[in-house]
Amino acid sequence: MQFGHTKPRRKFRLKGVILVLLFIAVAVCFLWLLNDFGKSTLERQQESLEKAIHRDLIQCYALEGIYPPDLAYLQEHYGLTWDTETFYVDYEPIASNLYPDVTVMKRTARR
Repeated sequence: MQFGHTKPRRKFRLKGVILVLLFIAVAVCFLWLLNDFGKSTLERQQESLEKAIHRDLIQCYALEGIYPPDLAYLQEHYGLTWDTETFYVDYEPIASNLYPDVTVMKRTARR
């Protein structure tokens, strides 16, 4: 009568497989959420940098009557700083009395 012993083993194996699959699903969800959190942090940093540049440009124009000729001027006179390894800032002055074209981009990882 060994037929009765095979059914509990199958149930035990099935429960074990289900538990492993459930654990893997939870781990994948956790890693996905962690990755998503990192992306939203970078997006907030980029938004903060864009606002800081805008604020410094407006302040420079209000105090000096001209927009700065380059970003180095904002760094030197207004204390603007950013992580140059994470973000690239393209600054295109149009004229001393026109708001410059500023673009902030996330750098991609180099392999």
